[in-house]
Amino acid sequence: MRVLVLGGTKFLSKAVATELVRRGHDVLCAARGASGDVPAGARLIRVDRNDPDGFAPLAGERFDSVIDVATMSLTWVNEALQALAANAGHWTFVSSISVYADHGPLGQDTSSEIVEPLLEVTEARTPADNPAAYGRIKVASENRVREELGDRAFIPRPGLITGHEDWSDRFGYWPARFYQGGRAVVPDVPEQPAQYVDVLDLANWLVDASEQRLGGTFDAIGPITPFPELIAEVAQVAGQDIELVPVAEDRLTAAEVKPWSGPRSLPVWAPGHHGMLSHDPKPAADAGLRHRSLGDATRAALENELRLGLERERRAGLTHEEEAELLRVS
Repeated sequence: MRVLVLGGTKFLSKAVATELVRRGHDVLCAARGASGDVPAGARLIRVDRNDPDGFAPLAGERFDSVIDVATMSLTWVNEALQALAANAGHWTFVSSISVYADHGPLGQDTSSEIVEPLLEVTEARTPADNPAAYGRIKVASENRVREELGDRAFIPRPGLITGHEDWSDRFGYWPARFYQGGRAVVPDVPEQPAQYVDVLDLANWLVDASEQRLGGTFDAIGPITPFPELIAEVAQVAGQDIELVPVAEDRLTAAEVKPWSGPRSLPVWAPGHHGMLSHDPKPAADAGLRHRSLGDATRAALENELRLGLERERRAGLTHEEEAELLRVS
C-alpha cells in the first residue's frame, strides 16, 4: 500500500509509520519535521498544518490509506480532508475517549452519549491548552471525517496510551517510581478500575485496519483491571525493594494532590471518572485489537522512562520532596 501518515515523527504516529515500514508499505510522513525524524524507510514530506497552503506539496497525490492523529484542530482536519480525501482509499482519524459526555458510569461503549461538537476555531493545540474543548473538537472532527469518507472512515477512540516514546508520565510515572524503590505513595482506591492501551499494540491495530479497510468507530482500549491489581503488578515487575503506602483519597485531596496528571499529581487516579477507565473493550478486540500483558507493557514503559531519564522534570506525578511530605503525615 501507499500510505500517508499525518505526523510520523513522535509517539503514536511514529509507531504507526514504523510498523507500516516494517510490513513493507510505501510510507510518506507529512510533518514539519520539528518534533523528530521519521522512521528509517519512510519519506518525509514537509507540511505545516498551520499554513493554509500547507498541503500544496501533496496536491494530486493518491493514497491507499491516510492516517491522521491531529490532536485538537478542526481546521487541520478540514484542510486535510479537502486536500486528500477524494484520492484516499481509506481514512483513519484517531479520536479519544474524551468525546464521552459523562465519565462516571462504568461499562460505556460507542453508543454512549457524547459531548456537543465545537465548530468554532480555537487556537488550542493540546488538551492542556483548553481541556474543556478537547473532546468537543474531537467530536466535530469525527463528524467531518464520517461526512467525507462514509464507510471508508475508521475512528478509534483511545484512552490512556502507554509505552514507547510516551512523554506524558500518565502511566510511566509508576514503573519509574517503583524502580527507584523505597516507600511509595499510592491512592487507596479499592473500587477504581484502570484501563490503558500500549502504543505499539494500538499502532499495530491501526495498520491492520488500513490493510483490511476496516470502517467504523471503536473504543481503542484494553481490558479493565482493578486499580490495586494494576499497581501491584507494576510494582512487582518494575519495583526494587518497594513498599506501597496506600493513602485515602480524602487525605490526598486535603494535601492538594491532583488526580491524573499535572504537577503534584498521582497518575491513573481518577476520582469521579471511573467510567473513563472502564469502557467495553470487546468490540475492538473482536475487530482485531490485541494487547501485550501488563507485565510487558510495564517493561516497555520502564524502558522508555530509563531512556528519558528518571530525574527529569515531569508532567505528572509527585516529586521526591512532595512524596516524602505525604509519607510523614500518612
